[in-house]
Amino acid sequence: MEHRIPRFTLDGVRDAEVSVHPFATEDGLGLTLTRFRRAGFPAVGSPDDVVLLVHGLTSSSDMFIMPEHLNLVRFLHDSGFGDVWALDFRMSNRFPYNVETRRHTLDDIAQYDHPAALRELRRHVGARRIHVVAHCLGSVSFHMSLFSGAVDGIASLVANSVGLTPRVHRWARLKLAAGPVLLEYGTGLPYLDPRFRDAPPFTRRWLLARAVSLFHPECGEAACHMQSFMWGSGRPAMYRHGNLRPETHVHERLADLNGACDVNYYRHVRKMVAAGRVVKFDPAEPRHAALPDDYLVNAADVDTPILYLTGDHNDVFTDSNIVCHEVMSKAAPGRHELRVLPGYGHIDPLIGKDAHMDVFPHILDFLKRH
Repeated sequence: MEHRIPRFTLDGVRDAEVSVHPFATEDGLGLTLTRFRRAGFPAVGSPDDVVLLVHGLTSSSDMFIMPEHLNLVRFLHDSGFGDVWALDFRMSNRFPYNVETRRHTLDDIAQYDHPAALRELRRHVGARRIHVVAHCLGSVSFHMSLFSGAVDGIASLVANSVGLTPRVHRWARLKLAAGPVLLEYGTGLPYLDPRFRDAPPFTRRWLLARAVSLFHPECGEAACHMQSFMWGSGRPAMYRHGNLRPETHVHERLADLNGACDVNYYRHVRKMVAAGRVVKFDPAEPRHAALPDDYLVNAADVDTPILYLTGDHNDVFTDSNIVCHEVMSKAAPGRHELRVLPGYGHIDPLIGKDAHMDVFPHILDFLKRH
């Protein structure tokens, strides 16, 4: 498949000094932080502030540096935040971990990935203020690290789509309940990939992609159909079609931005949805003994201000952030904020063609106030 936009391209940040910083987790995975530093910084801008960007499940740091529109890294650079870092943790499609049947949970990420990333980041930036912008299950897992005490000293957090109270549509609940078992034991597929249409004809992967596309007549892009099948409930589920540039809404580009997904993560999400809050997957797991069974138990004690973002057409995590803001406001009145984005869905607040006008200014305002 010809890629009109090269995979893992840095064309979207040509005016930045880019450096890659590998690090390892305590459970033995190699991860990376990528630093995007505006030339001349800190001579201009805000030298005391660092912004860390955290992707969601199946995506990667690439969602923040897309060349087809004014991306979040360039927007922050242009707005005075000249030192921006992006984390690729174990959910990133830049690594093979999502297709290796490792049966990771979000507890693993909370305990191992984010603390290791912050240690590596602070090794380079010292005591400067660190702000975090996190998306999807990157946001959920970062909340888990923060509210368990595994990380601290965060100046502010912007959480897109979901936080500590995951909620989904009824059809998505059914998929969460039955999907992992049916896929692993019924089809022998331990992961899902938007690229399944490109598999050899009449293989299980190709047949599944063709079957999914039968139920998605809204467009002709197989990766778009598979992503709706993998996440949420809608036609499409992940975003509003009109919010993406034509160069983004093509099969190979969508599959590059949001890749394969280990179905075991769905089991943890299902448990959280059933509980109505973020909870530990297995309270008896000794490796996670330091983590709380209920991550909301000490919500009032976390003094990091949080901006909860959500599109008003969020067909993946519905009104999760609206509910989370209500819960958090009761725990810590006046500390946290909510911004509902008209005409946006789940991921388009960060990858949409007009996000630099409709969404990023809200993020910037929040960062500047903290």
